[in-house]
Amino acid sequence: MVKQILEFEKPIVNLKEKIAELKKFTQDSDIDLTDEIMTLETRLEVLENDIYGNLKPWDRVQMARHSVRPTTLDYIERLFTDFIEFHGDRRFGDDKAIVSGVAYYKGKPVTVIGHQRGKDTKENIQRNFGMPHPEGYRKALRHMEQAEKFKRPIITFIDTKGAYPGKAAEERGQSEAIARNLVEMAGYKVPIVCIVIGEGGSGGALALGVGDHIHMLENSTYSVISPEGAASILWKDAGLAKKAAESMKITAYDLKGLHVVDQVIPEPKGGAHQNIEKQSQSIDYVLEQSLIELCEYSSEELLEKRWVKYKRIGDYKLL
Repeated sequence: MVKQILEFEKPIVNLKEKIAELKKFTQDSDIDLTDEIMTLETRLEVLENDIYGNLKPWDRVQMARHSVRPTTLDYIERLFTDFIEFHGDRRFGDDKAIVSGVAYYKGKPVTVIGHQRGKDTKENIQRNFGMPHPEGYRKALRHMEQAEKFKRPIITFIDTKGAYPGKAAEERGQSEAIARNLVEMAGYKVPIVCIVIGEGGSGGALALGVGDHIHMLENSTYSVISPEGAASILWKDAGLAKKAAESMKITAYDLKGLHVVDQVIPEPKGGAHQNIEKQSQSIDYVLEQSLIELCEYSSEELLEKRWVKYKRIGDYKLL
């Protein structure tokens, strides 16, 4: 697989290649370039801190879309034990764009649901590029209802460009399936923790995003529409997506300020794909704290706090 290099990362990659060349040259000859290598490594550290410490919204969009960014199954493998995946919505079929099942977290049973995209062309076709059909959302709903019945906390991982907009999906009730999930999740009496791990696009993301706590990875995005879609509507030019991303407030830090997100989960330098073990540990810490807090509340307290949470999002005026 060809390694994906984002535009803003090219100066870092070029400098790393130069350091690697000097190290190889030193090994293959009698010339000592240790001082030069140390100077370049110091410069590399400064450059990485400068670039990764000052990412623009469009840079974070690119990071969220990175081809090797960790997926739901990557995190399930590292955060949970004895995961059993269930399939099908018992109405039409199984949608591989959503994975759902039961597992243990810190020794306690939980229900885990998330969007799942592929890591290569073949898998992306199988997973429909992480864009669910209505049967995917109905599968998720079936397992959330099961979690409610057996009083298991629900944990969702959000990573989708949006629900699949095809004709067949609409014929099978795409809009109804999403709306049903929103209504039901709002009323469940078990703790719900939602984590945006990549792209959180439109209703396709929101159908798994009505929770008591919503967390976002530092370089993930969460929005009603993609920057390209917004640019096409606002300025009739999808090429202005970078401009749209800056005005849409779709990054984790923007959404934290708007009270949409409860906590921003830091990523390793260069993004989650650079060190998935470290990223999993960061998610683990936040997830554990959320469940400890939420499991202390009674069902009535959970519903009340959930109502207050969504009521305070956004501004409005009564006319």
